[in-house]
Amino acid sequence: MKIVIAGGGTGGHLFPGIAVAQEFKNRDNSSRLLFIGTERGIESRVVPKEGFEIKYISSEGIKGKGVLKKMRAVAKIPLGIFQAMQILNSFKPDMVIGVGGYVSGPVGIASFLLARLKPRTTKLVIQEQNFFPGVTNRILGKIADLIFTSFEDTGKYFTGRKICFTGNPVRREISEISNLKSQISNLKFTLLVFGGSQGAHSINTAMVEGLKFLEGAKDYIFIIHQTGEKDFEIINRAYDERGFDAEVAPFIYNMAEAYKKADLVISRAGATTLSELTSCGKAAILIPFPFAVDNHQEKNAIVLKEHNAAEVIIERDLSGKTLADRILSLANDRGRLSDMEKESRKMGRPDAAKEIVEQCIRLVTRAPGHQSTRVMILFIAGALVRWCSGALV
Repeated sequence: MKIVIAGGGTGGHLFPGIAVAQEFKNRDNSSRLLFIGTERGIESRVVPKEGFEIKYISSEGIKGKGVLKKMRAVAKIPLGIFQAMQILNSFKPDMVIGVGGYVSGPVGIASFLLARLKPRTTKLVIQEQNFFPGVTNRILGKIADLIFTSFEDTGKYFTGRKICFTGNPVRREISEISNLKSQISNLKFTLLVFGGSQGAHSINTAMVEGLKFLEGAKDYIFIIHQTGEKDFEIINRAYDERGFDAEVAPFIYNMAEAYKKADLVISRAGATTLSELTSCGKAAILIPFPFAVDNHQEKNAIVLKEHNAAEVIIERDLSGKTLADRILSLANDRGRLSDMEKESRKMGRPDAAKEIVEQCIRLVTRAPGHQSTRVMILFIAGALVRWCSGALV
C-alpha cells in the first residue's frame, strides 16, 4: 500500500500519525509512507528522525492570529491545495489519512478533487484526537470515507458518515511500555515534566518556584523536564543553581525512554498526551491549557481524575507551592501512586493504531464508493467560504 499522512503543526496532531505509520510498516515493510506537512511545523524535525519521508506545502494556522496573519493564512489555502495535488498526483497513494491541523485540510481537499478528476480509488480517512472536532476535521468529515475517533461520543459531530471509535493511537514504543517499574530503594523518585511539544511557560515557572519547597526531597528526586526552546536556558540554570539532579531539554525525542523512567508525570491534558499516559499506565498531575478550544483539555483531565488516574490543578490555582505539595504527597504515598497507575492502565487503548490500520486495509480492498462530485465540490467551496469568512472576523 501507498499511504499519505497529512497533518502536524503540534505533537498532538503529529504523533498519532506516526503511530499509524509505524503500524503500517509493522504489518508490511514494503508499504510506502509519505508525510505532508510544513517546514515550520514540528513534523519537519520529528518525521525524518522517525525514518519516514516528508514533503512540504504552504499552509498556516488561522485561529488565534491577528487580522493580517489570518489574511495571509487564508491566501495560502489555494496554493496549499495546488501543491498537495502535485504531490499526490506524483505519489499516487491508495489512501490519504488526515490527522488534523492546518495542513490536513488542503491535502484532504486535494485528495478528493484528484479522485474525481482522474479515475482513481484513493480513499480519504481522518483521525480526530479530541472530544470536539477541530474545524479542519469538521470540513473533511463531510467528504471522508471513514472517521476514526478517540472518544466514543465524538461521533455525534459527524452525522451521516461512517464512524469508528478506536481511541487515539500512540507510538509503538510507548504503547509497549510496562507500568510495572521496579521500585528499587536506591533509585530516585523520577518526575517527568512537559507542557507539550513547545513547552508550557506556566508549568516551567511553577516548577522553578516549587524547587524551594522540594528542597528537603532533593536527595531522592530526579527530574526530567522538557521546557520548549524559549525557556530552556533559564530553567536549566535554575536547576543547576539549586543543586537538583535534573535532565533538561528543549524537546525530548525519545519520549518512550522518558516515560519508562517516570514515576509521576506533570503535563498538560491534550488528547495525545493523555492517550500516551493511559497506554503506558502512568500516574499524572494534569494542568490543562486554559485557552484550549471549547476548554477540551480541562474536560479531558476531569475524566482521568474521576477514574482516579490523575490529579488536576487548574491553571488559575497553579503555584510553586501547590505543585510541590502535590508532588510530595504522591512521592510519599506509593500505595496511592500504584493505584493511580492501575486505573490509568485500565483507561488505555494501546491497540488503537492496530485497529485503525486494520480498518484502513479493509476500506482500500473494498469496492470504491460513489459520491456526487458536483454536490461535494459545491459543499467544499461553501465550507471554505464560511471557514475563511469566520476566521477573518
